[in-house]
Amino acid sequence: MRRKNRDHLSLLCDIGELADLLTGSENIFTFLQRTVEMVARHLDAHVCSIYLYEHGSQDLVLAATVGLNPQAVGKIRMKLGEGLVGTTLALRKPLAVDKATSDSNFKYFKEADEDRFESFLAVPIQRGEEKIGVLVVQHERESFFLQSDIDALRASASQLAGSIESARLMMELDLSHNKEEGHLDLTDLKLIRGETASAGYAYAPVVVYKKTQGFLLSDAAARDEDAGYSLDDFREAVSQTSQQLKEMETAFVERLPESASLIFTAHFMILKDPSFVTKMVNLIEDGMNPPDAIRTVANMYIRIFSSSPHAYMQEKANDVEDLGGRILRNLIQKNSREPSIGQKRIVISKELFPSDVMKLASDEVQAIILVGGGITSHISILARSLDIPLVITDNKELLHLPGGTMAIVDADVGNIYIDPAPEVVRTHEERQKTRKTAVSVQSAMLDETRTRDGERVCLLANINLLSEVRLSLALKAEGVGLYRTEFPFLVRSNFPTEEEQYVVYRKLLDQMENRPVTIRTLDAGGDKILAYSDVVDEDNPALGLRSIRFSLKMKEVFVQQIRAILRAGAGRKNLRIMFPMISSLDEFSQARSVVEESMAGLTAEGLDFHPNPEVGMMVELPAVIETIDEFARAADFFSIGTNDFVQYMLAVDRGNKRVAEYFCPYHPSVLRALSKIARAGETAGIDVSVCGEMAHEAEYIPFLLGIGIRSLSVNAKDLPAVQARITGLSMADAREHAEKLLAETTLSGARRVLESFDRGTAE
Repeated sequence: MRRKNRDHLSLLCDIGELADLLTGSENIFTFLQRTVEMVARHLDAHVCSIYLYEHGSQDLVLAATVGLNPQAVGKIRMKLGEGLVGTTLALRKPLAVDKATSDSNFKYFKEADEDRFESFLAVPIQRGEEKIGVLVVQHERESFFLQSDIDALRASASQLAGSIESARLMMELDLSHNKEEGHLDLTDLKLIRGETASAGYAYAPVVVYKKTQGFLLSDAAARDEDAGYSLDDFREAVSQTSQQLKEMETAFVERLPESASLIFTAHFMILKDPSFVTKMVNLIEDGMNPPDAIRTVANMYIRIFSSSPHAYMQEKANDVEDLGGRILRNLIQKNSREPSIGQKRIVISKELFPSDVMKLASDEVQAIILVGGGITSHISILARSLDIPLVITDNKELLHLPGGTMAIVDADVGNIYIDPAPEVVRTHEERQKTRKTAVSVQSAMLDETRTRDGERVCLLANINLLSEVRLSLALKAEGVGLYRTEFPFLVRSNFPTEEEQYVVYRKLLDQMENRPVTIRTLDAGGDKILAYSDVVDEDNPALGLRSIRFSLKMKEVFVQQIRAILRAGAGRKNLRIMFPMISSLDEFSQARSVVEESMAGLTAEGLDFHPNPEVGMMVELPAVIETIDEFARAADFFSIGTNDFVQYMLAVDRGNKRVAEYFCPYHPSVLRALSKIARAGETAGIDVSVCGEMAHEAEYIPFLLGIGIRSLSVNAKDLPAVQARITGLSMADAREHAEKLLAETTLSGARRVLESFDRGTAE
């Protein structure tokens, strides 16, 4: 008997089966077949089918089915907008029909044998703007499917999208031939000074990581010992690789919940693509050494993916490189103890994506040296959140360093020591012990933060990854003043679905219980480029399609994020939604209307959500200053992002060393603008917090308190120092200090006032 009151998220709760379903499938086709069987079982449907969208032909093709004639797989095709299935993908929304055969869009396929199935329900499978296919269920009884079934099927399609997309790409791939080259030059280096991006210390052998050409897969890596392996050895290596991927997937979900959408999905799909493994098998059976067969086929895929005009396809070249290297290492490990890339090593690389950092973290990388260019903020934040020391340097000779060379990375000061002498190693090891001791004796945090004369100040945490929440709570953060949502976008190969985001946001809110949590919507663009989006290679990304502009342009992606935030907030208090880089009242109103529209949609669907979140904005652009009073009446709160605010106020790229001296937070115009923002918030009765670097810098805290700021949001590790600074201040002194600073008209004058504060209060 059919369950009438099924939970609309029950399929999402059961979707944990996806991992076993994926790793347990022999190949892509059995994965798709097991998927339709699972969905049909959960929805009590007589039929479940997956249709995949082919980019070349622009056809929807039946790829897997249970309930229809299995002989129809691969034969039934229809164009976008053709039939009920094609209409679903064209409309990009669910389609439910109570009596399918009477519907004007119904298209009859004799080979399908589906005329007896009247109830029809289909949802599009998509990742952002990318069309992947359609998931369909059918039943013999008319009017069988309920709204809860629509919700469940849509949730399933969201969870399955990434895996099915990878399967589709592998099925479409047309392999060709390829030749590879590669060699390493050697050079002798000693001490290199770099720039710290993520503090820490490591002493380990180095390995040079080249994204576009893994050395292990190059012809230069071939050696005499590669001979003597059998086909059985190869098959064992493939099986071992599959098991390793499954174990890493499980471990990484625990360490980095933001990656909980099967980060190694592409690896699994490539491994299960018959043409990938079969080509290797064929070459081995024809007499080629197994290591050479792996290199030949892997490099073939790398070349094809790399030459694609689509960024998301190019990114898969890295997945092939990583996968091919893992298979090869598992094959030759009987005769070699060579570790995987990054395993217990210091990795040197010219370029890294967030996905690369996560793969290196899974290999227990000891430290990273990034050569040339500069550091992007998301790589830096990711490294810090994963406790990976990271130093950047312009010394390109490091890229030719022999693998296995011992090195010290002292990322606390930015120094790199190549082949250090024993006394250098001993000195640094002793210094590291001293630093750890200093951290362990750090004074305990007070439950509340007050100035010396009793004025209350709220200390919140900036959260980049969920792994940081535990430290924030241990240090008694009163809530989250800024949760950056970029990483669920940066660590994937396509836009995360609503369901994937919901899981992350819900975990954040659950861990923080009913403390206030401010979730900033996607701040893409600038130095946080999404490689899979169409918005890349702008001439001036800092002034391009970024932050709220990006979200409003990609409204479907924006709506999915807002819906996920609202749903995650169900039953919780103190939820705040914050828009970045707002430049006009019109823009804020447009963004806020998306929240209202999303709430209306969730209400119509009968889904639980937070009914009354506070909606605020980041204050980062000079454009808002002259209308800040109007903004204060429109927004529920302000959060000042001082990093970008100073950058845009002074037209200074804060990442450019050549103009670093011009990046002056104490510029009179900056200070007066900050004061004006604080006054506007106080007049309107809304909260104004500061979440940029000025919030944790000791010299600026007295000024911020003096102009009326009573809420600071900082990285968790900075909470003790910030609290200690505040408890030593008198609010009367802070106000007097702020008045003196606001009276200054020159940089030199403001600098003198800043430097005199602590001397004056100590006298």
